[in-house]
Amino acid sequence: YFKGPELLVDLQDYDYSLDLWSLGCMFAGMIFRKEPFFYGHDNYDQLVKIAKVLGTDELNAYLNKYHIELDPHLAALVGRHSRKPWSKFITVENQHLAVPEAVDFLDKLLRYDHQERPTAKEAMAHPYFFPIRNAESSRSRS
Repeated sequence: YFKGPELLVDLQDYDYSLDLWSLGCMFAGMIFRKEPFFYGHDNYDQLVKIAKVLGTDELNAYLNKYHIELDPHLAALVGRHSRKPWSKFITVENQHLAVPEAVDFLDKLLRYDHQERPTAKEAMAHPYFFPIRNAESSRSRS
């Protein structure tokens, strides 16, 4: 449920940014109260679930950038989907968790292109973590 697109499309060159994708999957499950967020039954179905949320235009741009050709059967399964706005996943039950900073953080983590994801250090600097950093700094001053 946490495999990144680079593994699902057989990109041979992947790095630590894969961990940020996995973090994004877990984070989406937490803030939207839907775990696992991408519930695929196998690798092909997993990519379909991702494409239904992030859209196929972005997937195709990613595939083209890295000169990847999908298996024809997988391409047929994936089909065509427009990107769903994150607001579609916000409900009365999760709106207290899906605050704007959380959704922005999630949006930066769940990118097809691993080069567009933040590094772990950049992720920790995201405004979503400001309240924690502020609490830590005020605790260390007292």
